[in-house]
Amino acid sequence: METFWELLENKYILWGGFNILVLAMLALDLGVFHKKDHRISVKEGLVWSVIWVVVALIFNVFVYFWHGSEAGLQFFTGYLIERALSIDNIFVFLLIFTYFGVPDKYQYKVLFWGILGALVMRGLFIALGALLIATFHWVIYIFGAFLVYTGIKMGLAGDSKIEPEKNPFLKFIRKYIPITKDYVNGHFFVHRMGKWVGTPLFVVLVVVETTDVVFAVDSIPAIFAITRDTFIIYTSNVFAILGLRALYFAIAGLMNMFGYLKYGLSAILSYVGVKMLVSGFYKINDLVSLGIIGGILALSIVASMISKKDGQEADAKPED
Repeated sequence: METFWELLENKYILWGGFNILVLAMLALDLGVFHKKDHRISVKEGLVWSVIWVVVALIFNVFVYFWHGSEAGLQFFTGYLIERALSIDNIFVFLLIFTYFGVPDKYQYKVLFWGILGALVMRGLFIALGALLIATFHWVIYIFGAFLVYTGIKMGLAGDSKIEPEKNPFLKFIRKYIPITKDYVNGHFFVHRMGKWVGTPLFVVLVVVETTDVVFAVDSIPAIFAITRDTFIIYTSNVFAILGLRALYFAIAGLMNMFGYLKYGLSAILSYVGVKMLVSGFYKINDLVSLGIIGGILALSIVASMISKKDGQEADAKPED
């Protein structure tokens, strides 16, 4: 009789079991813990953010016993990269919700369905990336150059503003689908005068989904620098995205504390891009990569907090 670990060598059982687990967690999340629309407090966001991190770390332990320390380290490094890059999504979500004036109690619902769609898109992108690298190995260098370019561009961009009105999918939706003026109790669609019409909440969902595609183009190539194991790439992405909603509510109101975070993310993307470019003749140790990425992220957060504290002290000084 096959043992549990031997059964997991069957890719259909492995992938199927993981996706069933994710769907079960999402169903429990929306159907039980967040069944009613309500405003998510910073405290509740922090609690759920910690819960999702713990779940990810438990899965990390599973990966360690399943495929060894190297795979466990690769999962953790990939998770850390995706988690760090997902923080940039939070800035965009905040701008989108502010722009459309989405009531606090409906924001979690939008993020839930938006992230569910993001999981599907990430899976497709990962499959495409793996196919391209397996077929045309030189694509890894294109990914690397793209990440270096993106990292430099992010660092030089400053405080850029998102303009939802320029989103082509939004223009298409408004042209062909009637949209109500109000949020209609948090529904995406309502039946009026014999036909289905969309609500502004559906419009917001479309903007969130299409915006995530842009982020996926940056983040998916980054993790290919850590590992080519599609299961580790996919699962680390999934856990980073699952915790994104809670993280949004935990720190959305504290965004001004992390002024240097964008530069940290810029440095991480650039480093990962360089790692891919040199992968053909020099392999950087996974533990070293983890230390560099974690160090950059920690340094940018600490620098942001120190800068914020100095700014507050300067404002508090009385004028001569």
